Amino acid sequence: MVNTLYKKVLKVFIEIKRKDMYRKAQELGFTHPDVVNCSQQLDQLLNKYTKEAA
Repeated sequence: MVNTLYKKVLKVFIEIKRKDMYRKAQELGFTHPDVVNCSQQLDQLLNKYTKEAA
């Protein structure tokens, strides 16, 4: 149960971070340090989610 709840919370965080990254990319450009940092944070969340799904 806890694992399922954790995965659902991660999904929400992933979607929020993804939308934030897209917004920043549109405003600042894909190579801006803020966008790159946001992308790295999204990668970390995705890695956590993948690890939990295994």
